[in-house]
Amino acid sequence: MRTIHYKDKKLFFENYKIENAVNSFPTPFYLYSKQKLINNFLSFQQTAKEYFDMPEICFALKANSNLELLKILSSQGSGADIVSGGELIRAINAGISPKKIVFSGVGKTKDEINLALDRDIMSFNVESAEELMLINKLAKHKNKVANIALRINPKVKALTHKYISTGYKTHKFGLLEKDLLGIVNDDTFWTSSKLVGLSVHIGSQLTCLEATKKAIQQISDCANKISTKLEFIDVGGGLGVNYSNDQKPKAPTLNEYMIAIRDNLKVNYPLKIVFEPGRSIIASTGVFVSKVLRSKQSEDCHFIIVDGGMNDFARPSLYQAYHEIYPSKDCNQKIETDIVGPICETADCFGEKRMLPKLKEDDFIVIADTGAYGHSMSSNYNLRSKPIELLINNDHSLIQIRDKQNLETL
Repeated sequence: MRTIHYKDKKLFFENYKIENAVNSFPTPFYLYSKQKLINNFLSFQQTAKEYFDMPEICFALKANSNLELLKILSSQGSGADIVSGGELIRAINAGISPKKIVFSGVGKTKDEINLALDRDIMSFNVESAEELMLINKLAKHKNKVANIALRINPKVKALTHKYISTGYKTHKFGLLEKDLLGIVNDDTFWTSSKLVGLSVHIGSQLTCLEATKKAIQQISDCANKISTKLEFIDVGGGLGVNYSNDQKPKAPTLNEYMIAIRDNLKVNYPLKIVFEPGRSIIASTGVFVSKVLRSKQSEDCHFIIVDGGMNDFARPSLYQAYHEIYPSKDCNQKIETDIVGPICETADCFGEKRMLPKLKEDDFIVIADTGAYGHSMSSNYNLRSKPIELLINNDHSLIQIRDKQNLETL
């Protein structure tokens, strides 16, 4: 049975009738499944264990930073991949051990570095010589030794949207191999820092593994050129998901992904493998629900106007991302229509030329697979409140896990 399906002409998410939430809470809102989240995480973790002796799964908080969802992941043994001081605090508040936290990103500030040093995190994923020099200086001042994983830029072009490709020399991320090796051999960087690993991340929503294979080969070669014995290789994240029911190319399976890494990771000694999944774990655990305000006809163009906007869910306007859209009522008579929101931007569109029934006021739509980069990218643009977030428990009860923000307190 599909995650989103109709039963007796009613729309269900897993085994929960979405109409019940619409009748109880104001739209728009995000709706998550606790069991789906647990299943997705355990599937990733267990599949990794089939191929690697010491996998560490560090969930990428940028995909979804809801505290209650992170607590669920923490209870299953998840670590965290963070990119800010705020995410560090959120991960720790969720119960994630600092020893399972890797800090990525090119723009770490002094305050953020000090915060992470005070928590003794697993590693800083370092992206420049200047960053490492600062970390080393701050660690020395605190009489600490910072754990460092140098991020390599493998100069590969991932087949994904240009805004989420991160592994080529024109991108701001990581170090070219020659620069990385130069840093490793320069003692001035290592007076209060310790090289514990290498990391690589080439982009998000990866549906082709050829660039991944090349990146893993390069990080392996680099590791074998370093005399220091590393503790781990961080292979990043980015595994794609199937947003369309007939998406081509299909996203790789977990087994295909693990095999691609295993077969191309040729380091001369055993070491831990760190993964940074985000989208592949959280995307399918959430949907975005929005009520219909009205419909509009403009000659041969038909619009369904809903109460959710691009401030609530930005991926379609930002990345031209495709998501399946399900109407609240199931019927055979359908028309070609655009689904648009109330924001004063033409880009405020969730789907163009979709075949949907004629919808009227108080009907609703459900946008699938919005657990990743949904609420975490939402904003108060047009001075709109952010949508609430709801969680379906294993007993099918529903709880609110984040309130709308009060605009007066922003």
